[in-house]
Amino acid sequence: MRLSVAERREELLRAAVEQIEVRGVAAVRIADVASVLGVSNALVLYHFSTKERLVAEAFTYAAEDDLAHLRGLLGRRTTALRRLRAAVRWYAPTGQAKGWRLWIEGWAASLREPALREVTRDLDRQWKAAITEVIEEGVAAGEFQCPDPAAVALRLTALLDGLAVQTTAYEGAVSRTRTLEWADDALARELDLERTALRPAKD
Repeated sequence: MRLSVAERREELLRAAVEQIEVRGVAAVRIADVASVLGVSNALVLYHFSTKERLVAEAFTYAAEDDLAHLRGLLGRRTTALRRLRAAVRWYAPTGQAKGWRLWIEGWAASLREPALREVTRDLDRQWKAAITEVIEEGVAAGEFQCPDPAAVALRLTALLDGLAVQTTAYEGAVSRTRTLEWADDALARELDLERTALRPAKD
């Protein structure tokens, strides 16, 4: 069965994500992606022209599902605090967000690859913008106080990113229970709430 251009590109992107997770950004080759699918190197290059472009688009592809899920959590019909807590716990390295190993690879490689740096920076902005928006909604609704929602979004994601590096690079360095406790502690502190305000989420 002949694949459409869109279907072929998606197939190549899925294979690229898998190979990056296995081999790392630096080591992965066009030939690795082609070999997995039983296609020629020329076909991969026809769709993406360079390895750098393939890698950058693979990262965008990998992030789309997580970004869509995040927006789904933040768009629920419940309080801003409950939405925010659900998103933080989902995004934490003990949650269901995919691809922490992939993102750590991407952060490292982006130091040397401008195209990948632009992609990871844009995706990072989207994460922070979504968190900032729901914090602003909570402030407007009088649920909590927060003079600088953008700064809080940055600090929360920075904490979770750092914990992800610890748990991914050093297995057992931080337990699941402690990671979630620290995430809740940070959320309560940033929003000037009592820790008891963060009731166990049902989501």
